[in-house]
Amino acid sequence: MGITVAVLAITNLANNRWWPSLGVLTAVVVSALLLAVHRRAGGTWADAGLDPATFGRGARWAAVLIGLVGVGCAAAALLPAARGLFADERYSGLTGGQVALRVLVTVPVGTVLLEEVAFRGVLYGLVRRARGAVWATAVSSVLFGLWHVLPSLHLASAKPVLTPVFGGSALGAAAAVVGAVLFTGAAGVLFCELRRRSGSLLAPMGLHWAVNAFGYVVGHLLA
Repeated sequence: MGITVAVLAITNLANNRWWPSLGVLTAVVVSALLLAVHRRAGGTWADAGLDPATFGRGARWAAVLIGLVGVGCAAAALLPAARGLFADERYSGLTGGQVALRVLVTVPVGTVLLEEVAFRGVLYGLVRRARGAVWATAVSSVLFGLWHVLPSLHLASAKPVLTPVFGGSALGAAAAVVGAVLFTGAAGVLFCELRRRSGSLLAPMGLHWAVNAFGYVVGHLLA
């Protein structure tokens, strides 16, 4: 597991500091590398949630989850009080083509593929083989939360709905990062449970893609 964590730490710096424009390529290469490490450590495709026998069940879970998120986002967009949740200064200037690129390429490959293979596939699978599902969920989710420290450094100023809550001070920015880590860690628990119940990585992949992709689409339409 140590090699996996080290690879992810380097990848996090590469995506957020060194070569952010190469995120999609990095995701493909690192996902393949992590799966190779997983197999080398004795993990099976089933351990990683990638057993072909579970793909049908996982796809059905994913389809239902995507539909639920879509309905939820549409409902929220119709409520004036909830529309501010979709506003984000980091993406406010995107064109329709750029949004489509993110929804169809950057999110599914650069974000979902890498994070699900890493956290709910390889890490979860290796720890569950050694310590069981509870430990696997805890380790995967804590590391998933910490994975979001760098992307959340400017969250308080980028999300207008959060600015009044955290303000513009360094302390407020730090509090926003802590909040993001706790929130994504909790989301990691949900993703792990979907992985466990469905037996397939496709279920958390579907939910993960839907939350990110529909956020882009609705945010763009409301801008």
